[in-house]
Amino acid sequence: MKIFVLILSFVIGVNLNSQTVYDFKVTDIEGKVFDMASLKGKKVMIVNTASKCGYTPQFEGLQQLYTQFKDSNFVIVGFPTNDFYEQDPGSNDEIKSFCVKNYGVTFPMMSKIKVKGDTIEPIYSFLTLKSKNGLEDNEVKWNFQKYLINEQGKLVRVVSHRVKPMDESILEWIRSK
Repeated sequence: MKIFVLILSFVIGVNLNSQTVYDFKVTDIEGKVFDMASLKGKKVMIVNTASKCGYTPQFEGLQQLYTQFKDSNFVIVGFPTNDFYEQDPGSNDEIKSFCVKNYGVTFPMMSKIKVKGDTIEPIYSFLTLKSKNGLEDNEVKWNFQKYLINEQGKLVRVVSHRVKPMDESILEWIRSK
């Protein structure tokens, strides 16, 4: 059976043994365990964030997107990181306060993590390695890179940090069946 799965995955170009985002438990910004399996059946946008970046105003679009579609089986999960020129040096409490005060963020925010390098968080290892996500190898190039996850927990698209959250291509993906 293993040989058949291996041959089939090679022929169709999909890793049938790849993980899903539901395989991960992470820590939210308040220090509590957040089980990604709680998002089953929803489209998910995972985005690495920073409070002192030229792209930080994307928080406004992210919140607008979340507000518009949160009742339509869509959720955004933010992961603060200090990996790019120390653009999020604050504590989790400071990051949370900044996001709420300046952008009214209500979508789930996680604890600050590493999204690249030797100490990359396991969920970001999944997002960036084809052997785990079944889609493609990629790297987090900057703050506010977006990962689109379908209702089955599979990575379906990586969106550049330059693409704004309310971009028509993202809206079309959310609205698609």
